[in-house]
Amino acid sequence: MGFKTNSDDDGPVSEINVTPLVDVMLVLVIILLVTAPLLTQSVNVALPKTASTTPDMEKQPMQLGIDALGGVTLNKNAVADLTALDTTLRNELAGNPELIIHIYADQGVNYGKVAEVMATVQHAGISKLAFVTLEK
Repeated sequence: MGFKTNSDDDGPVSEINVTPLVDVMLVLVIILLVTAPLLTQSVNVALPKTASTTPDMEKQPMQLGIDALGGVTLNKNAVADLTALDTTLRNELAGNPELIIHIYADQGVNYGKVAEVMATVQHAGISKLAFVTLEK
């Protein structure tokens, strides 16, 4: 709507050109109309029904705790030293080759002690190791 007035004012035109805005909006509407049906597609599948199962208590991960003073516990039983821990873990690994260890380390324990315990676990042949932390 660029009407020319009879005045001799050559100042800036204060009208907004909405044609590019309308073009962009139409493109967005077309994209929305094309993609919306793709988001609602689903496949109806009849899943098989099974009986509920209880978790296998033998497959539970072992709990390896390290307290602030550097004391080591395995499944809440105190371990005398790292050699005894290595022997115990090797015996457990022989009975369960998929053995998993969860480490519960106190935040005040020295990192060197945690590294020694991790090295002992790895030396025993266990490769599945996880740290357990508390969420703040």
